[in-house]
Amino acid sequence: MGKTTVCALLCREFANRGYSVLAVDADPDSNLATALRFPEAATIKPIVEMKELVKERAGEGGGLVKLNPRVDDIPDTYSVTHNGIKLMVMGGVKRAGGGCACPANVLLRELLNHILTESREVVIADMEAGIEHLGRATAESVDLLLTVVEPSLLSVQSAERISRMAGELKIHTIAALINKAGDRKETDSIAAMLEPVECIGAVPYSGALRNSWRTAGADSDDPLLEKAVSEIADAILKSGAKNKNGNNREH
Repeated sequence: MGKTTVCALLCREFANRGYSVLAVDADPDSNLATALRFPEAATIKPIVEMKELVKERAGEGGGLVKLNPRVDDIPDTYSVTHNGIKLMVMGGVKRAGGGCACPANVLLRELLNHILTESREVVIADMEAGIEHLGRATAESVDLLLTVVEPSLLSVQSAERISRMAGELKIHTIAALINKAGDRKETDSIAAMLEPVECIGAVPYSGALRNSWRTAGADSDDPLLEKAVSEIADAILKSGAKNKNGNNREH
């Protein structure tokens, strides 16, 4: 739940600052609605499961797939809002052998690309682990790819692989975030291992946050956690500003 928890914390932080926030759950194992404490989160129907919509916009499959389906009206029509955060649950193709050319995948790809390129909101997307599912056009629309790293060697190695793939997809700004961080010595050690990828912050291990999941949500009254999330949000805004000005083209 690491990346989902981080997404939820950042969505709340930006909403509390007065930003218009669009949270996109693009992980087939959808949990962002629960982390954000949306009412009846389990009943929110993912876009991929709206069979009539998929059929209307992208076709029925079997060679009859519309490669450029209309998606511009979907974010406003099929999102839900709670506590100032607009959420869209995209879902994923769960059947074995579901390939990139099936109508549902085509619709999801085009929808994500539209959101990232056209939305004027702060868009925070909880993606499937890794970036293999991102196409070049979608990837180039990302202002910041933030990799959530746990304090383990395996997690650091995964972050290095994601960084290499992001470079191949021409994602211009990549950063890492340490989750469940321990003391400063541990954090500095992991940050050094992640170089040359910049580590923009660390979410400290929080017993209060862990306990909050027992009541189905990602929140707590931990002052250290709130301070860390605020500092991470500042760093994200700074990275985004640099990217838009063309001053931070690492890849």
